[in-house]
Amino acid sequence: MNTKPLAILLVILLVFLSWVSGWALCNKRAPLFRIERSKNKNIVQYDACLLQNNHIAESNPVHAYWVLPNGQKEELSLVESKQAYGIESKEKLGENKFRIVLAALKGREIIVEKIKSNYKALVKINGESSILERVYVQSEEQALGLPKVQHVDLFGRSVKTNKPVKERITPKS
Repeated sequence: MNTKPLAILLVILLVFLSWVSGWALCNKRAPLFRIERSKNKNIVQYDACLLQNNHIAESNPVHAYWVLPNGQKEELSLVESKQAYGIESKEKLGENKFRIVLAALKGREIIVEKIKSNYKALVKINGESSILERVYVQSEEQALGLPKVQHVDLFGRSVKTNKPVKERITPKS
């Protein structure tokens, strides 16, 4: 009997269940930032995943999901999560403080932590420590419907001055 297909199916099932069960631990979510795109009005929202005691869940500190124009929410697909909008890496830095890197922003680390009474996503925007509010991705459809990113705009507020900050990132060709 060939057990290889059964083993592969079991591994896929375990990965899926661990992915889903990680979000089951979220009792509450605290909005952090969103990604908007030129392609359509769908938004990817990023929230801190909080436990009952309002601490960030260590196994899955940030949850990303779609918000459609009608307000409906949908989970990211596995491909979207791994290649475009998911969390590529995460590292606990201290109590309620994590460093994350998004698949969409590989060159920028984001620090998620509690500031005063709210969770924020901190990132360098134009070299200045800032609270990330939103990201805008300008893209163009290519052959086979694959998008090519023309630029990415980061929008936030300076941690020091609370004034709006913005930076445009243009991918290298």
